[in-house]
Amino acid sequence: MKRFSMFAVLLVVASLTLAACAPAATPAPTATPIPEPTATPEPMLSDIVDTAVADGRFTTLVAAVQAAELVDTLKGEGPFTVFAPTDDAFAALPEGTLDSLLLPESKQALTDILLYHVVSGKVMAADVTALTSATTVLGKDVTVKVDMGNVYINEAKVVITDIETSNGVIHVIDAVLLPPTDEAAMEEKNTIVDIAVADGRFTTLVAALTAAELVETLSSEGPFTVFAPTDDAFKALPAGTLDTLLLPESKQALTDILLYHVVSGKVMAADVVTLSGATTVLGKDVTISVKDGKVFLNDTVQVIITDIEASNGVIHVIDAVLLPPQ
Repeated sequence: MKRFSMFAVLLVVASLTLAACAPAATPAPTATPIPEPTATPEPMLSDIVDTAVADGRFTTLVAAVQAAELVDTLKGEGPFTVFAPTDDAFAALPEGTLDSLLLPESKQALTDILLYHVVSGKVMAADVTALTSATTVLGKDVTVKVDMGNVYINEAKVVITDIETSNGVIHVIDAVLLPPTDEAAMEEKNTIVDIAVADGRFTTLVAALTAAELVETLSSEGPFTVFAPTDDAFKALPAGTLDTLLLPESKQALTDILLYHVVSGKVMAADVVTLSGATTVLGKDVTISVKDGKVFLNDTVQVIITDIEASNGVIHVIDAVLLPPQ
């Protein structure tokens, strides 16, 4: 009995020793919390002006909006629908039209044209196609038509739709919209003087016309044929000649020289080459000759560009200044 008790004690001691030496139990893993997904914020929309600036296809439109001081208006709360002509659309205007519109004295005409591209409210493409017309901010209507799946505003094709902005929507068009009255006025405005101003090669001629007070004459109904010397032609005059002619006391001499470049009537190049001479508005003749396929006035002054048509006549460009015979 005593031996059994001793054996039991030894068994308990061994069990306790083994338990003490056993590795600690691995704790149960705890679950790592998974963060809930957060919604990606939608990008902030820019206003109509900033959207047009960032786009890159509307640099002329943006310049026009700035010249007309309409930036603050089109950055306002709105909403507005803008039919936006591309740079190519502005480039397709008649030569000189855009330059003329951007002049300070044309601010009202430019403003009217720009406002003719704006409709109050945010009119998406799906709604535009349901219309037959829309009243612009200018107060004049544009027509809306759908033809062969394409949408047209007046005669301008809508090429891109639904460019959303924070204060409205832009639809891109391939031509500039001209208000009804302004369209006729723009055609009438391309007079000989307007074309000379816009061309850029006749700054001295324009300055001379201004000094001689002939601008109104050559902006009138006419028609006139003007043999127009370039700036380089005026520079080729003897030193000091031009400065002297532009003095107030030389006004009559300058007027005579300028009128010696003008012939009454619209004489196109095809008719010029059949003539041997022409009587100018000054009352004195210029001679006309053709040599080796080139046309010359007074034997030495060459016609280098022909048939620049104006609403009140035609311009032929010459490479020297004509001086009337004494």
